[in-house]
Amino acid sequence: MKTRIRELRKQRHISQAQLARAVQVTRLTITSIENEKYTASLVLAYKISKYFSLTIEEVFDFSEIEEEEKSHESL
Repeated sequence: MKTRIRELRKQRHISQAQLARAVQVTRLTITSIENEKYTASLVLAYKISKYFSLTIEEVFDFSEIEEEEKSHESL
């Protein structure tokens, strides 16, 4: 799943380690989310979004899921 985490971190001069500590995960977890190797749980997505004072939808891109739902509806 695509996210804006890397972009948001860079805008605010926050390292992966700083974000990881703030949301109580490892730096590797943040790296994996940024590289689309891991999808954050709802709880983690909430924590990350809250950290940046944004909604989950403003941080995480759900367009792939929405497109998949539309393709299933047309079957």
